[in-house]
Amino acid sequence: MKKSVFYHAGCPVCVSAEQDIIALIGEENVDVVHFGNDKSRIGEAENAGVKSVPALVTPNGNVLHINFGASMEEVKA
Repeated sequence: MKKSVFYHAGCPVCVSAEQDIIALIGEENVDVVHFGNDKSRIGEAENAGVKSVPALVTPNGNVLHINFGASMEEVKA
């Protein structure tokens, strides 16, 4: 089964959402991408339709924007 991908920027809102996502769907079912540690995946997130973080991209490609931590423009800055 393909994993969901959780993108975030490391802010308190993002970290809290990361913990909740892992608790809900299990660490083995989600690829966590912290843009502070891996900016190379910003383009991947944008191509998937991520407009702000934290966001979860489901295995079938739906983008679930969770709360609002930062826009992708802020992440790229």
